[in-house]
Amino acid sequence: MTKEEIFAIVEEEDVEFIRLQFTDIFGTLKNIAITASQLEDAMENRILFDGSSVKGFAPIEDSDLYLHPDLSTFCIFPWRPQQGKVARFICNIHRTDGSVFEADPRAVLLDAYDKARRLGLNIFIEAECEFFLLNTDDKGEVSLNVREKASYFDIGPLDMSENIRRDIVLTLEEMGIKIKSSHHEIAKAQHEIDFTDQDALKCADAIQTFRMAVKTLAKRHGLSASFMPKLFENENGSGMHFKISAFDDNGKNIFEDNAKLSDRAKSTIAGILHHSRELSLINNPLVNSYKRLKPNFDAPVYVSWSSNSNRSALLRIPTERNNQIKLELRSPDSATNPYLCIAMLIYSILDGLENSMELEDAINENMYSGKNYNIKKLPDTLSEAIDEFENSNFVKEKLGTQIFNEYVEAKKIEWNEFNNAITDWEIKKYLERF
Repeated sequence: MTKEEIFAIVEEEDVEFIRLQFTDIFGTLKNIAITASQLEDAMENRILFDGSSVKGFAPIEDSDLYLHPDLSTFCIFPWRPQQGKVARFICNIHRTDGSVFEADPRAVLLDAYDKARRLGLNIFIEAECEFFLLNTDDKGEVSLNVREKASYFDIGPLDMSENIRRDIVLTLEEMGIKIKSSHHEIAKAQHEIDFTDQDALKCADAIQTFRMAVKTLAKRHGLSASFMPKLFENENGSGMHFKISAFDDNGKNIFEDNAKLSDRAKSTIAGILHHSRELSLINNPLVNSYKRLKPNFDAPVYVSWSSNSNRSALLRIPTERNNQIKLELRSPDSATNPYLCIAMLIYSILDGLENSMELEDAINENMYSGKNYNIKKLPDTLSEAIDEFENSNFVKEKLGTQIFNEYVEAKKIEWNEFNNAITDWEIKKYLERF
């Protein structure tokens, strides 16, 4: 939309507030709310904020940053009042001299996206987003005492959240995000909503919008939404699977060669697998993330790929009815920063293609079988993921020094806090025994 079109919508729809949204390096959505009277300043990139107050952004001695709204992301929140409506822009962040702020995760993705485009590569992603809907107690606190007994694809009355998923889907579509499907997932209180494919940048924007909408609408239904990867010991965790397509400038699917997996597809897969361990800290960013990456919980353990529908592999080739070859990456979880995750996915693809990386043989058997595969595994803990990340020149180069250093420092602090914590498991295991 043009500025004039946005001004007209704001006036016609009685929009009173506009939220200028951005994402920090850990994937948390932030915003500044302005009134409609400040809309012109916003669209002229004149809205300033204190970057030193956002962890991982700017030092206090150089803290002024500007929000540059992406006009294509303008939309009105459907859940807000009909009078005095609220709209939003997703913003890029710039320094006072107009240069791009290097620690803006959206800028990292834009760089990766632009590099792929310059090389004649158009990358599209279908995101499959899983999350939990939990009850709250009398005090409004989140409770893990889940009442429902539903599992995979169950319907009401077993699935007690059909109406919430319906509201989420309708709301997202009203905000311009096209939904492919939605359903109850395997774990109790777990749900999945899948997007149709869209370009890499729009996919990351959609994921951030989706998270905001899910949390808002869950609260309106008296529930609490959580994107924590693993909530229950003996249940599946929440992933964020990506189905990846790639086309050249003529619209040809580069993953296909006479209906078979092309050499470029093989180099793409090799690039993704090659960088999977060092990118675990981005794809799986929490202590809790590594409780999900265990055998028999529908999540990958080995750095492996499958040429068929084997869901125990890190990457598989799903069977598409239209015979269009796509790649499905299964390692990222629901807590990942989508901008950094997708940016590094693109860089891994480009590295594989530019270096014509060779692909190891596919493994099409159940990798949870207990067999000892002579291949690398994904990190078992956040600490191991930190080590892989910190020793990677590839990651440091692509993310930039500031994000790289801030991210490592924050994750080391998180790991130390976890190691110093006394857990419920320890209390139950040792308190009365010793």
